[in-house]
Amino acid sequence: MAESFQHPLQCMQFVKKKNGDSRNVLVASAGAKLFSYAAGSGQRLSVWPQDGVDNPNADSARSNPEIEGPPEKKRKVDPSSEQKTGVESTKKPAAWTNIPIVTSTSNGEYLVALTGEDKCVRVFQIEEDGSFVQLSERQMPKRPCAITFMENNNILAGDKFGDVYSMPLIPSAEPRAVSKTRNQIGSMRIAATNLTVHTQRNLKSLEMQLERQNNANLKKTESDKPIFDHDLLLGHVSLLTDVAFVSLPSPDPSSTNKRSYILSADRDEHIRVSRGPPQAHVIENYCLGHKSFISKLCIPQWAPEFLISGGGDPHLMVWNWAAGELLHTVPLAEESPEGKEVAVRGIWPASLGSEAQRFIFVSLEGSPTLQTFTLEANGSITPQEPIKTSGNILDVQVTEDTNTVLVSIDCIREAGSTQEWRSSPVLPASLLEAFRLKQGSGSKLEWESISDAVINAINDAGTSSVSLSADGDQKQKTALNDSLYTLANLRKKFGEDNDER
Repeated sequence: MAESFQHPLQCMQFVKKKNGDSRNVLVASAGAKLFSYAAGSGQRLSVWPQDGVDNPNADSARSNPEIEGPPEKKRKVDPSSEQKTGVESTKKPAAWTNIPIVTSTSNGEYLVALTGEDKCVRVFQIEEDGSFVQLSERQMPKRPCAITFMENNNILAGDKFGDVYSMPLIPSAEPRAVSKTRNQIGSMRIAATNLTVHTQRNLKSLEMQLERQNNANLKKTESDKPIFDHDLLLGHVSLLTDVAFVSLPSPDPSSTNKRSYILSADRDEHIRVSRGPPQAHVIENYCLGHKSFISKLCIPQWAPEFLISGGGDPHLMVWNWAAGELLHTVPLAEESPEGKEVAVRGIWPASLGSEAQRFIFVSLEGSPTLQTFTLEANGSITPQEPIKTSGNILDVQVTEDTNTVLVSIDCIREAGSTQEWRSSPVLPASLLEAFRLKQGSGSKLEWESISDAVINAINDAGTSSVSLSADGDQKQKTALNDSLYTLANLRKKFGEDNDER
């Protein structure tokens, strides 16, 4: 029997346990599943959703108040009772194929994940044994492309159609009230008919009124369904790519209050700085200078006055974002064929070493090289020795207490390619690789690969098998490639509108 490929770990997140100990659980998404691992040993603790469970929410005692349906559809079925009656469980596939976003609150109490095709924002608690307890699921009108948290732990979500929403971490059990204005519009009665209108102009006006009423009635029908609490804060005309939330001390020295801001980036090279709620409609300034799409915004927690941005340009930009001022531009070094376009997949800040050296890690789409920079007090960034891995870099997590950089690797595709698959799977799968600063490396910081029991245990356990037809259908492979590597779609084609909107 031929061995199959394993889904790579697309997203990773360290989560604190309830007892307050940090870095106790590593949560990662692979394919349509979430996995939790003990950070100290690498032992797999739990998988969500579990195999054979038709409804992923059935094993949660605290079910989602927004899930509608008859009680029998939400009732958990005892597998042992099915075996006794001889009825086999009909396993239904998940309504999604990947989980592109996984993040957690700063205290580690809650985990938020986005399931792909069904556009659901799901909130979990991680139990002491590492198991997942889903608290809610909310299907967004459009698929979010970025999720972060505000100071009160409210969720801030931006979708690719340009809208940024806020919503409570734990939704209310009561559906949101439908606005009175919408009901009134839907109940308007038009007295005129085509028999009482005698001019072409009035007939055209009547047709427009009837069309408006039909649209309002459709909206009214949709609004009769339960609506979870969410607020539209701001919007871009262009396709939105990333969102960040940050607070700065008030410019008034006598005030202890902080001012909050929402930073949002889009495909049209704009970075917008807006005030935080309830004044999110007020634009403070723009950070303009990119010539191609922006895919990632990074504001280090230990240096919130700086913004590092990257996207389709062959360089990073460092901003004093509060003033809209460009401070530095640093080329992205990439050993690739001449003319190959780059796209920034991720930017991660970290403070490492005995002297708390400030690092910025950058990965490019379809690249096995993790580029490293040091961030200076004046905002300048200095390139350091890059980290070389065995496959394309998907995600990065840093354990500052052990000065270790944990890198998720694409174990399916050839290093440096987003489309070409390896001829055969490598077993055990190289899901994770770890690196540490070399001791006494001098002025040029260098990295060394480490292999310990934690990494080996996670790689040995694997994830879930990639389902391919017997002949390895190319369409299946292309679909899997496109779900994991999406940044090429952001680059504008020749002749496409590049004007600011």
